[in-house]
Amino acid sequence: MDHRRFSRSLLRMGLWGAAGLLGAALVGAGSIVISGWLLSGVEDVNGGRRQAVERSAVGDYFGGISAVFSGLALLLLVITLLFQQRELRLQRQELTLQRQELISSREELRRSARADLRALHVQLTQMAMEDPSLASVWNDYPDETAEVVRQNLFANLTFGHYLLFYEWGDVTEGELLEYARTLLRSPSFQRYWEASRGAKEGLSPDSHEGRLFRIFEQAIRDTQGRGMPSPS
Repeated sequence: MDHRRFSRSLLRMGLWGAAGLLGAALVGAGSIVISGWLLSGVEDVNGGRRQAVERSAVGDYFGGISAVFSGLALLLLVITLLFQQRELRLQRQELTLQRQELISSREELRRSARADLRALHVQLTQMAMEDPSLASVWNDYPDETAEVVRQNLFANLTFGHYLLFYEWGDVTEGELLEYARTLLRSPSFQRYWEASRGAKEGLSPDSHEGRLFRIFEQAIRDTQGRGMPSPS
């Protein structure tokens, strides 16, 4: 049963193929006949084959001119595309510059906000230094005399002063190390550092304040190596 179906399918495919070939042959023959008839009609209209050839030559001449204009049009198209590409490149560069300006403006605003916050901290510290009752609100240095509290608050302002310079990039780490060594010669600053070291040890090592803390710790190790008194 399956063999018969397969044979019938092959037979139908063969018949359709033969019909297709026959149709193609008929179309080809018809095209040749129609082309010959059209050529004869063109020659009759143009007054014979010679006249048709002459007019064909004129047509070829104008065809050459048309090709020249087509080439010029293509050249203009290429030039237009090049100009558009250049404009797009300039626009991308302009957008890049605008993005960089926005980033710079954002950094300036952030720096300004930090400076304002630092100024507020300085103002609050000055109030606490002038009024011991206000210093007790922070309670950073309990069981200390008013004089020691004022000294610690001033030492903290000094540390914040160098931190601000460090954040703004106005001082190198080598210069900060020298400043730290100078400050650590003061017994009052040593007392402040010992009182605040525990809080500073938890600072992020990637932050400016954390790096400044390590610079001061390096200065302490240097002073210990030179036989100078350490803040302990």
